[in-house]
Amino acid sequence: MNATLPDDWSPADNPYAIAVSEANWLRATVVLTVERMHSDDVQVGWFSSRQIDARTLVIALRQLLAAVTLERIALNDLGMPPAVVTALDEAEQRFLEALPDIKHVRDGLTHFEDWARGIGFGPQAAARKRATPRDVARYFWSFGYDPATDNVTMGPFTISVNEAVPAANTLCAAIYAAAHAVDQRNTAELRIHVVQALDDAAIACTAPQGPVLVSQGNDMRVWLSINLSTVPTGELGDLAQRVTSVLASTGLRLAPPTFPQAEDITDRLVAGEVLRVERHNQ
Repeated sequence: MNATLPDDWSPADNPYAIAVSEANWLRATVVLTVERMHSDDVQVGWFSSRQIDARTLVIALRQLLAAVTLERIALNDLGMPPAVVTALDEAEQRFLEALPDIKHVRDGLTHFEDWARGIGFGPQAAARKRATPRDVARYFWSFGYDPATDNVTMGPFTISVNEAVPAANTLCAAIYAAAHAVDQRNTAELRIHVVQALDDAAIACTAPQGPVLVSQGNDMRVWLSINLSTVPTGELGDLAQRVTSVLASTGLRLAPPTFPQAEDITDRLVAGEVLRVERHNQ
């Protein structure tokens, strides 16, 4: 675990961000496996490296849908606007249109203990209404990658390897866009919180003449600094102390982007440095 994380950190705090992280890992896995499948085959013991990678590809593609599920749950829990969820739903649908058999191929691999006996759920269950489990098992078996067609098959189901990377890239981008919308809202709400706290303490923070400047950056962070040109030098220290105290009383703190142990926060404000506003649990 990252040593910079607080002791009480949990992935449950921000599952929408975990979905982005996992989606990026899975997208990279898809890209890597497809590159290897399109390169020279390597014998690994009794097995073909392309066939090994085909199995990895299927799992990674299917798990991208799990990242979508996590993102959707997080969006709903956070009360994000319906348009954000709808955009994610539409991206998932496009992914499934490009790879319509991904679920069945993955199920055949991960539930081979049932599919090998013809007693699996889904399509095997439907097939058992008109055939014996033995015949069902034979019809839905034979996983493999065919370099000539660039397809991965599991019985009657097919995945186009050529579609894998574009589909993964597009879906991963949609998951990121949904999380970005959350970050944008969180940042806007944090800035409102900061401005309200300072206003309540009679510390003006309205640009360009306010003694304190509060801005929302493109990096999805809120930044604060003292407008040195509007504050007499002899009052800078007191203002800096008031700002840090007010923020602390509302669960906020100021963090320098570089050399965090170099100087006291109030000294940095007095020097005109732009500091990042954070919640204490960050």
